[in-house]
Amino acid sequence: MLERHIFLIGMPGSGKSSLGRKVAANLRLSYVDLDRRIAELLGCTSTADVYERYGEEGFQRAETNMLIELSRETPCMISTGYDTVLSDTNRELMRNMGVIILIDRPLDQILSDIKLDDRRPNLIGQGLGEVERLYNERIGIYRSCADLTLVNDGSYFSGVSSLERLLKTRFRLDTPAKGAESR
Repeated sequence: MLERHIFLIGMPGSGKSSLGRKVAANLRLSYVDLDRRIAELLGCTSTADVYERYGEEGFQRAETNMLIELSRETPCMISTGYDTVLSDTNRELMRNMGVIILIDRPLDQILSDIKLDDRRPNLIGQGLGEVERLYNERIGIYRSCADLTLVNDGSYFSGVSSLERLLKTRFRLDTPAKGAESR
């Protein structure tokens, strides 16, 4: 069981959600995708739907409010949106509630397989040049607020293995034995 939240931060396409979801399941940790939780709370079908209904400012307010709400919940693993760390308030909330792990994937790998769809409303129609611009603009911010960094430069499976190993070491988590009941 976690004593503090684990926040996964990074660029779109870095692996925050895919790695976070899988590793949380493997380690039997509760998992929250911040963007998805916000969309569900607001009765929206996607992040793009939230942006369309409430605008970027509305989404940002919802993001901060959701972090405050999560501070009242049992510690879990949380994949944040790529804009979450841009807010001083959000960074302070995350620092006070848990450990911030940067999933740092090389730009060329992000560009090779990122999908610019409704999960990333600010990037729809922008193209890979915008992803590169955002990376160069934000990577320093991500690195400066991270407590730990996981370089995700291999396969999905090596990323899962590396994140599991990091969490087991840092938080003394063990993989539950097969057939063991969770308590």
